Amino acid sequence: MTAVLAGIGGWLPPATVTNADLTDRLGVTDDWIVKRTGIRQRHVVEKGTSTADLAVEAGARALKSAATDAVDAVVLATTTPDHPMPATAPSVASRLGLGRAAAFDVNAVCAGFVYGLASGASLISGGLAERVLVIGADVFSSVLRPDDPTTVPLFGDGAGAVVLRSGSPDEPGALAGFDLGSDGAAADLILVPGGGSRQRGGGGRADADDMYFTMQGRQVFTAAVHHMAESSRAILARLGRTPDDVDRFVAHQANARILRAVATRLGIPEDRVVMNIDRVANTSAASIPLAICDAVTDGSLRPGHFVLLTAFGGGLVWGSTALTWPAVTPV
Repeated sequence: MTAVLAGIGGWLPPATVTNADLTDRLGVTDDWIVKRTGIRQRHVVEKGTSTADLAVEAGARALKSAATDAVDAVVLATTTPDHPMPATAPSVASRLGLGRAAAFDVNAVCAGFVYGLASGASLISGGLAERVLVIGADVFSSVLRPDDPTTVPLFGDGAGAVVLRSGSPDEPGALAGFDLGSDGAAADLILVPGGGSRQRGGGGRADADDMYFTMQGRQVFTAAVHHMAESSRAILARLGRTPDDVDRFVAHQANARILRAVATRLGIPEDRVVMNIDRVANTSAASIPLAICDAVTDGSLRPGHFVLLTAFGGGLVWGSTALTWPAVTPV
């Protein structure tokens, strides 16, 4: 059996932070942020709201979109779990009333949703599940140093989810295979240094700054463009397709300049590139489903469109998949 996308939903916390809200604190201008990132605002959680809270909201909407209240497994892609231990997915499954469904987390940072799709699709093709809820959710504001002008403007909080069901490979919504890869030699390009066994086992106390997200922006830009373009080419070649066949290109919403650079390398016209980063910023594992929700809602993504998905994240990891968009309405 093949995994078929049967429902989709998204959730953004109500509070927004505009670029103007950041200028005094970070010493940067709205124009500076827009030119470098394409971002104009982002959504952030209120105090006390966790990743599980966002995941439950998005998951409930995806289940409603799929007209189902039962799945066999929940896969939660996140880099900001509620706790280092246990995984957050079992709590999300319980709060959604999904009984004893299998539930686990996937940490592939900003490529988490594609890795989550691959995990869910494997459960279905392996006969372990008929339906899987795949959620990408992150409260990235919780790992950003509040006065860091290089990271705070880039990220927002949010969650997006899809329901996968078993089906046939020739029907709309069928996930047409995956390309996945990694390069752990470059792990330090995207990193939260503290909090894990390496730091805790070192015998010393972690510096407060070690608990915050760090990124080497210039190297990450180059790596993201290269790996998303190469991964996209790989999955298209495997399917006997070319970039000319792509009706809509949905890449991880990392940075508007990165999105345009990847599309240019692939030869995909900008009017086929789905982009909502200006309104939500980089929402990490949630970015692809949230971008899809917006594109379907505004009518730019329609049933029958051949859609290419690709993502890149810390690890370094990357991945791509493709599908023909089904008649599915986001909630």
